[in-house]
Amino acid sequence: MAQPQLPKTKHWRFSIDVERIGWLELDTAGSPVNVLGQEVLTELETLVRRIEDLIASDELIGVVMMSGKANGFCAGADVREFDAMSDPAVLPEALRRTHALFERIEKLRAPIVAVISGFCLGGGLELALSCHYRVAVKDKSTKIGFPEVKLGLFPGFGGTGRSIRLAGPVAAMTAMLTGKAYSAGAARGMGLVDRLVAHPDMLRWAGRRAVIRKSRARPAGFLKRLPALGPLRGMTANKMREQTAKKANPKHYPAPHTLIDQFEKFGDDPRAFMRAELEHFPALMESETAGNLRRVFFLSEKLKEQGVKGKDKPVFRRVHVIGAGVMGGDIAAWCAYRGMAVTLQDLDLKSIEPALKRAKKLFRKRYKTQREVDAAMARLIPDVDGKGVGRADVVIEAIVEKLEVKQKVFAGIEDKLKPGAILATNTSSIKLEDIAKGLKSPERLIGLHFFNPVAQLPLVEVIQAKTNSDEAVRTGCSFALAIAKSPVVVKSEPGFLVNRVLMPYMMGAVNRVEKGENPVVIDKAAVAFGMPMGPIELIDTVGLDIGKAVAEELGHAVPDGSRFAKLVEAGKLGRKSGEGFYTWEKGKAQKPEAPDRSGLNDLGRELVKPLVDECEKCVAQGIVADEGLADIGVIFGTGFAPFLGGPLKARADGKA
Repeated sequence: MAQPQLPKTKHWRFSIDVERIGWLELDTAGSPVNVLGQEVLTELETLVRRIEDLIASDELIGVVMMSGKANGFCAGADVREFDAMSDPAVLPEALRRTHALFERIEKLRAPIVAVISGFCLGGGLELALSCHYRVAVKDKSTKIGFPEVKLGLFPGFGGTGRSIRLAGPVAAMTAMLTGKAYSAGAARGMGLVDRLVAHPDMLRWAGRRAVIRKSRARPAGFLKRLPALGPLRGMTANKMREQTAKKANPKHYPAPHTLIDQFEKFGDDPRAFMRAELEHFPALMESETAGNLRRVFFLSEKLKEQGVKGKDKPVFRRVHVIGAGVMGGDIAAWCAYRGMAVTLQDLDLKSIEPALKRAKKLFRKRYKTQREVDAAMARLIPDVDGKGVGRADVVIEAIVEKLEVKQKVFAGIEDKLKPGAILATNTSSIKLEDIAKGLKSPERLIGLHFFNPVAQLPLVEVIQAKTNSDEAVRTGCSFALAIAKSPVVVKSEPGFLVNRVLMPYMMGAVNRVEKGENPVVIDKAAVAFGMPMGPIELIDTVGLDIGKAVAEELGHAVPDGSRFAKLVEAGKLGRKSGEGFYTWEKGKAQKPEAPDRSGLNDLGRELVKPLVDECEKCVAQGIVADEGLADIGVIFGTGFAPFLGGPLKARADGKA
């Protein structure tokens, strides 16, 4: 039989085999990952029309949709087009066309099966959900979810109603509200995936089998649908609002709250829920929040371009950490979690044991099986004698912030390092040029400044000094990326970027408390502005002794008779001692009820002004290369309100 004539396309490959099964492969041209841009979707429209004709003429019995790239099915809509698409004259019609296209796929008279390996996210998942059946590879690389909320949006290609129909309201709304990426197994348990295979090589076989069997996904059963029925839907929506409000202020992040409102109206009617996307998605897309979150996304993606490229790209297998305190121990645990062999050195085994206990707690929280926990613990090796120094690709010092002690440590290990190994310090405030004095090869010493808690904060400041080489700095960036951290290169000056901008912010708040202002009101105002926690709670969390030492290092006086100084003298150091400016119980600050006060927003802006002023100085003095790096560094290092796009973007917009 002659092969039917098929459309020629740039981003898709379509062929029909002898069994009359169509193989539709997405391979977005000019992109390292598959994304759904307007050109990609227009081509898909053409292909779907042809598929409809071929099914009608009995030349096609079904279609398997798959990726032509090895790294994943589809990363979602093309974020590079979002600024242009936010135009109210463009977006509504584009959404209607995409909705109509996905509905045509859903209504095909022959089965269409999506086979998934790697990532299947956002619009990519919405495309897969419009198919009749989904097969996914059960391995660590498969990630399935709706990350739109992280860009100030919710699914806009019909994913709201389709996910609720398949997974039920609780699982589907949780996925959309959190932006979490699920494993293939978890997605199968939810109902977003219908079958699992063990290896990518099995996908074509599984897809073919599903077409021949005319497989169709089963919608969620009655018990899963129950929370969306009748009066229970209002109760479910209120519970979602309560949980969401703890993490996302509706004034700052409207998308999740708008989604909950639509669920309360249409949670029992998937078609109506999908139609509601057309009404509400455009307003979210053109909002300031979405625009600023897109800026943060692009800035974070730019950080991934740093490091050594091409054939010289280093491979990191072994890490040695000197100092098993909170920072050193947690750095070591994180590296082990990321799959590296880690040796952890301190004065004796007793000093290392608390770090091992924290590491096991991290692994149990992050891994699903005891086997994975045991494997990670086996990668984290106590090393009192420092035998791991000579084998390590990276050696990180994370001991007390005293110059002479650090100099002594580095002088003792320099000759033991293997060629090409990174030599790094986690100093938070001491200039690298001073630490490097006395080294035979000062150019290899860099700063890798992590932030506490290491497992949660993504930033690593990579310190560029007058003494170190560009190659060493690029290699440091490569290491940060290898352990899934975001490197920002900063100049070696006291405080670098984050501590330098934090200190005037925290000390300004402390000075207000010294003058009699209520610390609870101060913290409440900062949170109302958009900070993740207030400055008084923050300095308690950091530790008042550390805060005082860094403040004095950066030239901020702490008078002897002040409340701050007295707390430090009395050993009341904040969270770690159980008392500071606040009393702490089970890791939480015990705050009295804050008195009512008008003008919290104005007070919040006053509180962050010293931070923003210092950011401007850092850019002017070349501490970071540009405003974008200052903004993303402060967001990742301090949690500064992402919805504002960073401190300097906020000031430019008149928000700070």
